[in-house]
Amino acid sequence: MPLADVAETLSISAAQAYALVRRGDLRAIQVGGRGQWRVEVSELEAYIDRLYAETDKQSRQQQELEQQSAGVEQQP
Repeated sequence: MPLADVAETLSISAAQAYALVRRGDLRAIQVGGRGQWRVEVSELEAYIDRLYAETDKQSRQQQELEQQSAGVEQQP
């Protein structure tokens, strides 16, 4: 899948998609004489799964913090 399609799938710019590849966040390969980047669908799906996992973790941490501060406020 070309980076332009990755960008469209993620609703980001082509430059942002390229940055994901450069940083190593999204695995890709360079193919052809012009060195165009391609991303396997399975790699894109794995990247999206990692984002969901990170979001779930952050959400749980935020909920724990809110519960802790609610407990502190309720104590006399």
